[in-house]
Amino acid sequence: MSPQMTGAEALLRALAAMGVERIFASPGSDWAPLWEALAAPWASREAPAYISSRHEETAVGMATGYAKATGKLPALVVHTTVGALHATMGLRAALHERIPMVVMAGESIAFAEPPAPPAGRQWLRVLTDLGGPARLVEATVKWSFGLNSSVILPHTIQRACQLAMSAPRGPVFVSVPTEMLMETMSAEPPPVAALPALPVASDEAIAEVAAALTAAKRPVIVTEELGRNLGAVDELVRLAEALGAPVLDGWHADYVNFPKDHALYAGTAVEPLHELLKEADFVLLAEALAGWHPPSALRGAKVAALGEDPLHSHLPFWGFRADYVLPGDAEASLRALAASVGDPGETLQEAADRLESRRRLWLAKHQWAQRKAELRKRARAAGESATLTAAWIAYELNQLLPVDAILVNETISHRGDLVQLLDKLKPGAFYESSYGGLGMGLGTALGVKNAHPGRPVVLTIGDGSFYYNPVVAAFGACQELNLPLLVLLFDNAGYQSQKNDVVREYPQGWAVRANRFVGTSITPMPNYAILAHAFGGYGEKVERPQDVRPALEHGFEALARGQLALVHLVLEPVNRP
Repeated sequence: MSPQMTGAEALLRALAAMGVERIFASPGSDWAPLWEALAAPWASREAPAYISSRHEETAVGMATGYAKATGKLPALVVHTTVGALHATMGLRAALHERIPMVVMAGESIAFAEPPAPPAGRQWLRVLTDLGGPARLVEATVKWSFGLNSSVILPHTIQRACQLAMSAPRGPVFVSVPTEMLMETMSAEPPPVAALPALPVASDEAIAEVAAALTAAKRPVIVTEELGRNLGAVDELVRLAEALGAPVLDGWHADYVNFPKDHALYAGTAVEPLHELLKEADFVLLAEALAGWHPPSALRGAKVAALGEDPLHSHLPFWGFRADYVLPGDAEASLRALAASVGDPGETLQEAADRLESRRRLWLAKHQWAQRKAELRKRARAAGESATLTAAWIAYELNQLLPVDAILVNETISHRGDLVQLLDKLKPGAFYESSYGGLGMGLGTALGVKNAHPGRPVVLTIGDGSFYYNPVVAAFGACQELNLPLLVLLFDNAGYQSQKNDVVREYPQGWAVRANRFVGTSITPMPNYAILAHAFGGYGEKVERPQDVRPALEHGFEALARGQLALVHLVLEPVNRP
C-alpha cells in the first residue's frame, strides 16, 4: 500500500483483498472521497465493481440476492443517518437469514472546523445523531463499529469481512468518517487475512445422532434454509436415501431445499403439525427454524437440530426441543451423517430390506405424488372459471418456465399455490424475499440477476408487497444497469393476510357480520403496466384465465429483448362488494 494512498483507496483495496467483488450502493454526499478514488485508472481493474441502485432498500435487497445466489461476500455503501435507517429493515432480515455483508455509512467527526476539510452545513443540522449511524443500526447487525482512527481503517475493514463470514454469518456495520477517507494513510495495513471457514460438528456428536437415526423406525427430516448451499442439498439427498426418510419443507422454506421430483419429497408442512410428524419417532431439523406450530405441538419424538446456528441465537424465543445439537457447516454434517447411518451388523441385503420397508410404510400412507396431482387438477379446473386464481397462474407459469429460470417470491397469500405447483424449479432456482418485512422483492431479484445475468429472473409479488417496494428506484436500476426482470404482479386489490387475522380472531365479530374489513382494500385499481413503460419496459394487464399464457409468453419475449416486463394479473378482490 503506497504511503500516498488515501483512506478511500485503502478501503477499496482492503475490500478487494478480502474477496469482495461488488459494492452495492445508494449513497449520499458523505462518499465523495470514495467516488474520487473510483474514478482513478487503477480502480476499474483492481477495485470491486460499484453498483448504484437509487434507494437503500433496493441496495440491501441487491446485496442479499447476490449473496444468496453466489455465496460470496458483498459490500454495501449507504448514506449516513437516513440511509442507514432505510437499510435497517433489510439488514434485520439478513441477520436472521444469516446473509453476510459488510455495510458502511459515512459521517463527519470534525464538522468543517479548521483545519478539517470542508463539509456542508447539513452535517451539523440534519445528519448528526449521538453515537452516529453505528448506533442507529446496531440492533439489526451482528457487529457495529464507528471507526475512530484512520490508522486502523484497513484493519477494521479486514476484520469486518471476517466477522461477516464467521458463524453465524450475517451483516456487519462500519461507520467511516469522511475525513478519514480523505486523509493520507500513515501506516501499512496488516497482511491480508483469510476469511473463516464454518465450524464442523464433532465426530462424537455426529456418531450419536447417526446412531439415533439408525435406530429410529419412523424418522422424518424437516428443512427450510438448506438450499442456500447446493452441496448441502446433495448431501441431504444422500442422507434421506440412506435412511429411507421422507423430507418435508417447513412452512416458510426460503429455497429449493430438496428435489421436488424425488420419491422421498413429502411436500410442505402446511398444517400446524403435519401428519408425518405426528407419527415420527425422530425428527431431524436440517437448517429449519419452524417446522410446526406451536413449537410445543410435537410430543414424543426425539429432535436433532443441525445447522450453522441450530438454536437460532437471534430469536428471543424459539421453543423447539433439541435433544441433539449439531452446530456448524450443514454440508459437512450431513455428509458425515450419510456416511455413518446404518447398522454395521447388517448385511447389505438386510439394510436394503429395512430401507425398502420404511419407504413403503410412509409411501403407503402419504402419497405426495397423488396430492400433487390433485393440486394440478384443481388448478386446471380454475382455468375454466371466469376470474384468475393464483393456482391457475402458477400452473401456467410452471409449463412455461425456461429450464434455467430463477424465481424470487414476495407474495404472502398466494405463496402456497406457487410453492406447491412450481415443481420444475431446481435447487438454486428459488429465493424467498419476505423475511418479516415486505419491500425487498425487487431489490433481491435485481441482486440475483446481477449474480446470474444470463439467466431469466422472475419476481412473483403481491400488490400489497409491491407498494412497500421502492418501485421507481428499482425499475430505474433495471433500466440503468441492464438487469431486466419479469415481474408478475398478483393483484387481489387488498391485504388478504390482514383480513384473515380479523376473521380468525373475531369469527362472529362486527367485521364478519357487516362484511366491513377496515383498511384491507387497495382501491381504486391503478394501471400498473404503465410503470414498466415508463422505464423502457413492457407492461400488460390480464383479467381472463385464457389470457394468462399469452401474457407470460410476451413477458419472456420482453426479457429476451433485454426489457423489464410487468404482467398485471387481476384476481378476485379481497373484499367483494
